[in-house]
Amino acid sequence: MPKKLSNIAFLVLVFLSAGCDIQVQRLRVPTAPPLLITSTFAVTPTEVASETPSSPPPQPMVPSATPAEGITSTQVNVRAEPSTAGNVLGMIPANTKVEITGKDPGESWWQINYPHAQAVDGKGWVTAQYVTTATRPEVPVIGGNQTDPNDGNAAVIQQQVNVRSGPGTGFNSLGTLNAQDVVRLTGKDPNGGWLQIDFAAGPEGKGWVNAAFVQTQGVEKLPIITEAGLVVGTGTPTVVPSTPTATVMPAWADGDSLAAPIVSVIFEPLGTQALLYNGDISSSQGDSQDWIAFKPYSQFVFISLECHGNGSIKIEMTENSVPLSISIDCGDQVRKTPVKAGSNYLLHLEALPSTEELQYTSYILKVKTGP
Repeated sequence: MPKKLSNIAFLVLVFLSAGCDIQVQRLRVPTAPPLLITSTFAVTPTEVASETPSSPPPQPMVPSATPAEGITSTQVNVRAEPSTAGNVLGMIPANTKVEITGKDPGESWWQINYPHAQAVDGKGWVTAQYVTTATRPEVPVIGGNQTDPNDGNAAVIQQQVNVRSGPGTGFNSLGTLNAQDVVRLTGKDPNGGWLQIDFAAGPEGKGWVNAAFVQTQGVEKLPIITEAGLVVGTGTPTVVPSTPTATVMPAWADGDSLAAPIVSVIFEPLGTQALLYNGDISSSQGDSQDWIAFKPYSQFVFISLECHGNGSIKIEMTENSVPLSISIDCGDQVRKTPVKAGSNYLLHLEALPSTEELQYTSYILKVKTGP
C-alpha cells in the first residue's frame, strides 16, 4: 500500500510540473515581438494619410513644367518685368524659338526661359504681340500687380505711345507703352489733351501720355495738373487755359542705324499683321534719323504716317537695299503700296536740316497687311 501511495504521489508531481510548463508557454505567446511591430506599422499609414492633404498646394505650378513654344517675328527686348518700363536684360533676334512659361494678367506679355546673369530664376518677359505660337499658350498667370482694368482711374493704351516727362511732345521721352497695356491715371493737363499716369521710370514715379491714344472714362474727374506739377483743380474748367509752352527738346539718340533698324518686323498670315511705331527725330540737334524694317508675305501693305511738331521729315523706302520711287508724306492716311512677298523693305526717316531754330517732329508710322 505504501508503494502505491508513493507511485500516485509521483504521478501527481509529474502532472503538476507538466501543467506549469504548458502555462509558461501560453504566457510567452502574447509578448512575442512580431505582434508589436505589426501593430506599429498599422498605425503609421494612418498618420501619413492624415498629413497628405497638406501637400497639394504646389500643384498649380505644374503647368509651368511644360513650356509652350513660340517664335519671335521681330527683334524683341527681353525685360525683367512685364512692362516697357522694366529693365532690358537683353535682345532676341527675329525667327528665334522661345519657351513660354507664363503670362501677365492681361496676356500682353509672355514670360520665357532666359538664362541670363541678370534674369531672376532664368526668366524674362517679351511682348506677346511679336511672338508667334501655333495655339494659345496654356501657361499660368504670373504676378498680379498689374493695374486692375476695373479701377475707376484705369486706362487702356490703344497703340504704342511715348511716355514723356511733361504734357507735350517737346518733353523728354521716358519710354514707351504698348497697345493693351493698362495704366493708372493720376491727372491731366489744363486742356485735357495729355494725361498723367503712374510710371516707375519717370520723375516721382509719374509720366505723361497723349490722351488721343488712351481709352478711359471719367477723365473729367481727374485732377488738373500744371507743367510745374501743381494741382490747380479738379474737373473740366469752364475757361480753357492756354497750352503749356514747353521748351522744344532734341530727340534722344536711340542708337539705330542702317544695319540695325529701330524696329524690324516679319509679317505672317497667322502671326504679326501690323507694325506700329511712335518715334521722334530732330535737327540740327539730337537724333535726326530712324530706320524701320519689315518683310511682307502679301502683295500689298498699307502705310500711314502722322506727324506733329515744327519740323519736316524726308522718307525713303528701299527693297533689298534698292531705292524705290514711292512717296510717303506726313499726313498720309492710308497708302496702298505694292510689295513682294519675302523681300526685305526698309523705311528711312530723316529730319530735314535746319540752319535756324531746333526742328523737332514726333511721328506715328503704321504699316499693315490690310486696310
